[in-house]
Amino acid sequence: MKSMTGYGRATAALAGSTLTVQVSAVNRKTLDLTVSLPGEWEGLEPAVGEQVRKYAARGKVHVDIELTGDTGETDQSWNEDAAAAALDRLAAFAAREGVAFQPTPELLWQIASAQRKGGGLPAADEARPALEGALEEALRAFAGMRATEGEALLVDFLARIENLRRHLEIVAARAPLVPALQREQLLKRLHEAGLELDPNDERVLREVALFADRCDVSEELTRLRSHLDQFAALLKSEAEIGRKAEFILQEMGREVNTIGSKGNDLGIARAVIELKNELERVREQIANVE
Repeated sequence: MKSMTGYGRATAALAGSTLTVQVSAVNRKTLDLTVSLPGEWEGLEPAVGEQVRKYAARGKVHVDIELTGDTGETDQSWNEDAAAAALDRLAAFAAREGVAFQPTPELLWQIASAQRKGGGLPAADEARPALEGALEEALRAFAGMRATEGEALLVDFLARIENLRRHLEIVAARAPLVPALQREQLLKRLHEAGLELDPNDERVLREVALFADRCDVSEELTRLRSHLDQFAALLKSEAEIGRKAEFILQEMGREVNTIGSKGNDLGIARAVIELKNELERVREQIANVE
């Protein structure tokens, strides 16, 4: 089992600078991947996505790729002459086209950033081996963290499954007693109303039989036990379990609701409340699982 949350970081030397790759993820029903990398390397984004998908099938995953100098700070020195020349060319082009040209701070920032000193970044093809190596290292750390969190989640889930089984068996033990209790209550109400009937009267037996049929939850209990077995087996499997687990939990919720509506007994009602509470806790946690 793997958690959907995780973090990994790695660095590599590249062209006298430091390449830093960070991978982080939080919960999301599907894989939502975003990649932040220098504009000159945009062509590498598909390869980055393909590499990430080997490690993550669900979650909101963000990959941040940055090249910094030896001091660890991104080079912020600009080529002012080149930036000014670019701005002049843009102004001349606007004048030829008859367009009013009024530079904004955002435009100046974009032009200046595009004209930084230092000859620019290494070409994408040159950077690719170092980037892929650093990304692989970061992804392994990312996967390791998700696996560690997944082990903790598994322990929690198994404990909650046992709680569910315990409450289920309370219902199973209580359910067969309900028809007899209903029979006693029926005879008591008849007696209080001044109507004395033989407990073996056909009308009493028929009413008790109909009630027993309406409140029979044996099929629901059988299905609920089966769902619990499936859920436990799924948690221990190596496959992606999030979506399938959510479906099984939905089916378990339906069976518990049916038991609650048919049980017609205070003891069963209390056990059903505990079942619902425990299922809700499991649903909240399964949202963290890939």
